[in-house]
Amino acid sequence: MRLHSIETGNFKLDGGAMFGVVPRALWERTNPPDHDNRIKMAARSLLIEDRNRLILIDTGMGNKQSEKFFSHYALWGNHDLDTSLKKAGFHRDDITDVVLTHLHFDHCGGAIRRNKNGSYEPAFRNARFWSHKDHWNWATNPNPREKASFLAENILPIEESGQLNLIEGDAIPLGFDILLMNGHTEKQILPKIVYKDKTIVFAADLIPTVGHLPIPYVMGYDTRPLLTLEEKAAFLDLATKENYLLFLEHDAENELISLKQTDKGVRLDESFTLDSYFHI
Repeated sequence: MRLHSIETGNFKLDGGAMFGVVPRALWERTNPPDHDNRIKMAARSLLIEDRNRLILIDTGMGNKQSEKFFSHYALWGNHDLDTSLKKAGFHRDDITDVVLTHLHFDHCGGAIRRNKNGSYEPAFRNARFWSHKDHWNWATNPNPREKASFLAENILPIEESGQLNLIEGDAIPLGFDILLMNGHTEKQILPKIVYKDKTIVFAADLIPTVGHLPIPYVMGYDTRPLLTLEEKAAFLDLATKENYLLFLEHDAENELISLKQTDKGVRLDESFTLDSYFHI
């Protein structure tokens, strides 16, 4: 097995929305905002090269939305999925499986593209797409709070293609374990991968950035923030005891982190890239 960090693109989100009730004076220490109060965000996917499988976890926003749509998210930098895949030695047609942690547009938008005729089609034509059954039902019958994050053009073409595979329970047949979290959205998937004798958890939106390690620092986007508090506390306690590494999807500066217990709770120990940590 080998892991590759895949940078699909960078964007910005409102810092207040990203930190909920936490005052700016506290969160700006780790996530400094711009003049519009927006903080830098990554859309970092993880590619798992494992024998005859090439598994991509999340796909970023993609590029099929309108200029007006993307203007709300202040895209920045020069990362894109195809360039990052090429750097790792692959093409999107090589992908055998795409695991979608959840179906918010910044996690699954790149799963679908427009073809030459302007119609929607899977961006990974040879891949199986994996989503949790309960989350799929949640996303395709969205509540008013999340409706703007669940875009039909990102989701329904996956099912129409016949490439959709729905997970039931807490197991996925791809060679790694998953954790299920329900605070951010129903049945968010966190892949848990054993790699070179270390356990790496793809933190998705449970812990989007280093700045979200303190337990009360919960996103305004979470549908059940009190449940997020419980889930995050239990997870970080276990992660520290078991020496997990966290792969951060949304932190523009920190890719892979280790944790330590302090008198203020679990905090950042060290920050790495995958390649530097594993000496690739």
